[in-house]
Amino acid sequence: MALEDYRNDMEGCSRCSSCKWVPYNQIKSWRFAKNCPSVVRHNFHSYSGSGRMITGHSILLGRSELNDDVADMIYKCQMCGACDAACKVYRDDIDLTEVLLELRAHCVESGSLIVEHMMMLDALKAEDNVMGEPKAKRGEWAEGLAAKDINTETAEVMFHAGCRYSYDEELRPTVRGAVQMMLAAGVDVGIAGKEESCCGARIYELGYRGEAANYADDLVSRVKASGAKTLVTPCSDGYAALKFLYPRMGKDLGCEVMHVSQFLGRLVDEGRLRPRNEVPLSVTWHDPCHLGRMGEPFLGDWAGDKLERPMSMKRAGKKGVYDAPRDVLASIPGVELIEMERIREYSWCCGAGGGVYEAYPEFAVWAARERLDEAAATGAEALVTACPWCERVFRDAAAESGSSLEIYDLADILLKSL
Repeated sequence: MALEDYRNDMEGCSRCSSCKWVPYNQIKSWRFAKNCPSVVRHNFHSYSGSGRMITGHSILLGRSELNDDVADMIYKCQMCGACDAACKVYRDDIDLTEVLLELRAHCVESGSLIVEHMMMLDALKAEDNVMGEPKAKRGEWAEGLAAKDINTETAEVMFHAGCRYSYDEELRPTVRGAVQMMLAAGVDVGIAGKEESCCGARIYELGYRGEAANYADDLVSRVKASGAKTLVTPCSDGYAALKFLYPRMGKDLGCEVMHVSQFLGRLVDEGRLRPRNEVPLSVTWHDPCHLGRMGEPFLGDWAGDKLERPMSMKRAGKKGVYDAPRDVLASIPGVELIEMERIREYSWCCGAGGGVYEAYPEFAVWAARERLDEAAATGAEALVTACPWCERVFRDAAAESGSSLEIYDLADILLKSL
């Protein structure tokens, strides 16, 4: 695809600014009525979904030049999809997220690159992860676990930990706990260990599509060789890639794809995991963007007039994973869930997506602090999520702001109850 392919989307934008707000019938208060971290932070129309549509159209027509300042504006966006979800409430013939992705691919093709993102790509090429950590250490999180090695044997379920969980020592207990629960439930689970590689999701969002496709091919071949009937990942970014990006790229994993919140929920429903211990804690749930609105399954591209496109073909954010983690929380004795104002497909982004955490860390932490404020306003004692990037930036923001909120992964809470 190219910018030209989205000419109708860009020209169809009516500049209504709905992309900046939670849909009006969902607003609970003025304080938490906005949905786009970028335009709230920078307070200029160019930083909104609509503003970037105008920019893309101007570049397409040759009226504007793509320079460093324009690229900076394009990349100061978490690619969270909130603008698109809000836009489709009013204009469901526009695919705003696709235009934003195309703008980034255009930046890469034109050589308008962000230094920090180039460093990510270099790290990926050198060590097969976006963290720049040694590949040889990727499997250290699983040392001592009785999971199978899918490099040498087959397994019913393949567990793909992802880059952040594999290397972030503070977050490693979460994936260890998740695999321990799967093993305790009798699941035939295997891991790739130090041979696991990045899924390519984050660099795809940066515009490096060729490199992302290469990593997708690697993971597809690894899954098929494992004989796994189900692929489980705890990483929300990875989940969105596996459910939407891979099939859209024509990459067939040949198995069921589940986020760990869904898989653990299934084990609870089947009685293979039984939460018994009381966890006396009031919590609020943060919907990760790539598990929720960006985690919709790919149902095919639509050719022709988008006004004739059926609802099932529109990526409006409603078919993401929202109920599974809430059901798991409801199964844990003593846990009280108190919802924030912006939830489900209208959730506020944690701030870490789209390469913002790497290139503009102060912006990422600012967005996370906004979410912590919203969480604190519920009166809950803890913020629970199911994404390593969300959890990382929330912990960073809490440390910087002095927030008393505890930050948990869903798997951590469930493990406490067993």
